[in-house]
Amino acid sequence: MERLAEIANRLTEVDGIVGVCLGGSRASGTHSPDSDFDLGLYYRPPLDTAALGLLAARLTGGPVEVTEPGGWGPWVDGGGWLTVDGHRVDWIYRDLDRVHRVWRDCRAGRFEIGVQPGHPLGVYSHSYAGEVAVGQVLADPGGELRKLRELTRRYPEALMGNARWEAPFILAASRKGAARGDVFYVSGCLFRAVGLLAHALHAHARRWVLNEKGAIRAAGELAVAPTDFAGRAHGLFSALGTTPETLAAALDDADRLAADVLDHLDR
Repeated sequence: MERLAEIANRLTEVDGIVGVCLGGSRASGTHSPDSDFDLGLYYRPPLDTAALGLLAARLTGGPVEVTEPGGWGPWVDGGGWLTVDGHRVDWIYRDLDRVHRVWRDCRAGRFEIGVQPGHPLGVYSHSYAGEVAVGQVLADPGGELRKLRELTRRYPEALMGNARWEAPFILAASRKGAARGDVFYVSGCLFRAVGLLAHALHAHARRWVLNEKGAIRAAGELAVAPTDFAGRAHGLFSALGTTPETLAAALDDADRLAADVLDHLDR
């Protein structure tokens, strides 16, 4: 952590960088020994990416590709993949003014779902607020990140319930595809429905979902989740089969799981 703090402090000397947070599994305590160190670089344009590239080269001992903002897509934004002292250290840009806008939307109960490579469920905009809430501030000369972190740790009441209505709707819509044996369509509907249920459980528990990875397991560990939520959710995909009959049976199981989740949330 001392080495990370040193790197973070050097990053805040780059024009545009407001502060740096440790994120991902390292921040939440769910990491394994070989997990990456994800550093969120919170910036305001213009960002001096040339200076970032020079710093990356000094830290790694060789040239490193550091992107311009937006180089990794509309939501992941950009950054660089470094290896420092034998450890993988990822720099991930976050436009701080955009994070503030997302937080204002969260408090009003609004969010959007963005298309982003590598995120099959889509990027839920409120993950930006969640990243700050669960992150560990490493460098914050002006105190702005620490203030925002304290605010975002209180999950907005207005966001609760927004993910609940769509799961039964999309499961009902998938029945026509099941009757035609359209495994691809039914699989997509199931994936989305289960993802929505995970979001609903997290929202009810006032916990942030940052992305799809591990979201079902984490939802199953919440006190508000029905018994064996994760096992039942994962089992839906192994039981799909390829016939209208097996697809319909899987959707029956999904309907029961959705009903159990919503019942638990209404208690």
